[in-house]
Amino acid sequence: MSGEAGTGQAGTGQAGTGQFGGLVAVVTGGASGIGAAITARLRAGGARVAVLDRAVEGAEADLALSADITDDEAVRAAIARVVDELGGIDIVVNNAGIGAQGTIEDNPDVEWTRVLDVNVLGLVRVSRAALPALRRSAHAAIVNTCSIAATAGLPQRALYSASKGAVLALTRAMAADHLAEGIRVNAVNPGTADTPWVGRLLDSAPDPAAERAALEARQPHGRLVSAAEVAEAVAYLADPRNGSTTGTSIAVDGGMHELRLRPRN
Repeated sequence: MSGEAGTGQAGTGQAGTGQFGGLVAVVTGGASGIGAAITARLRAGGARVAVLDRAVEGAEADLALSADITDDEAVRAAIARVVDELGGIDIVVNNAGIGAQGTIEDNPDVEWTRVLDVNVLGLVRVSRAALPALRRSAHAAIVNTCSIAATAGLPQRALYSASKGAVLALTRAMAADHLAEGIRVNAVNPGTADTPWVGRLLDSAPDPAAERAALEARQPHGRLVSAAEVAEAVAYLADPRNGSTTGTSIAVDGGMHELRLRPRN
């Protein structure tokens, strides 16, 4: 594991002002896409942010550490370095994840194991390693990036949906387990977002423009979700001012899960 330290001062409580002033956050998968937007939003709110990602080149953070969340030893070493260099951990955003396509027939056991290892066990490893530091925080929060796939049946997403369904259930269980310790646990459920992964899916489609139009049309507000919109929901869930919000999820999906609108003319 390798890492690049940024310019953050050591010691919780020495950051700038704002809703997250004085707090330290860890964002997995924070070097690009939704993770980068979350990192930027937390930093804009005054937090010092450590990014954990497999490739940290270009990451704009106070501390950027290369770590594979499928490797428990690497995760523990990275979390220990965050605590050592930034003085503690107040917020963990479990954002890192990978996608998968197909029905239950289309992916072999090895792919099921790989996706669940990243999307579910990766969250477990990071949260588990951070718990001792979170228990010392007066404003501890964990936010898990889940998905509309956890609450709505989507075609060709069996494996991905299973992994995100587990994340949603795990979020509630973690909230129940750690509330008495002062640790809030919540999730954000994005709809189809305009991210590099979705961009690669579109590029691989026979007709990328038609596929994009179809993805936009299935969300009631008629467009893809932006990474910045997801980041705002994460900021709400992590905000110490929202101390009564725990064990829940916020859908950022243009109404896809709850609304049933008439087709547009």
